[in-house]
Amino acid sequence: MRAVIYARYSSDKQREASIEDQVEVCRRYAVAQGWTVVGTYTDAALSGASRFRPEFQRLLGDAGKKQFEVVICEAVDRLGRRLADTADLQDRLAFHGVRLFTPSLGEVTPIHVAVMGMMAQIALKDLGEKTRRGQLGRV
Repeated sequence: MRAVIYARYSSDKQREASIEDQVEVCRRYAVAQGWTVVGTYTDAALSGASRFRPEFQRLLGDAGKKQFEVVICEAVDRLGRRLADTADLQDRLAFHGVRLFTPSLGEVTPIHVAVMGMMAQIALKDLGEKTRRGQLGRV
């Protein structure tokens, strides 16, 4: 099967090597499954709070063109930090016959999307509150 990898990190305060690390973990998973990696999509220093990331959007477009059968990402929260966006992605991929996998979960099911997506959204809200608290403390 033809597989692609999606990797992302959120902030310019994070290591650029984060994407390389994610891609390597996913590449090894693909090899172990016997899949051929035909592409990689990476969004560097872009928040998962928005689905309007260039490579994320390109991945969606390419899925519609039947360029691959599998998407691999390191974790569900790399796809996005909003439950609605992650659920929409899984629905769109399924419509095009594309399956979604992570090395730790295997195939991502609707239950995974619901639970992990909700946790990612809560983590994003918590991070925002802590950031505001820190900014208030500095003022």
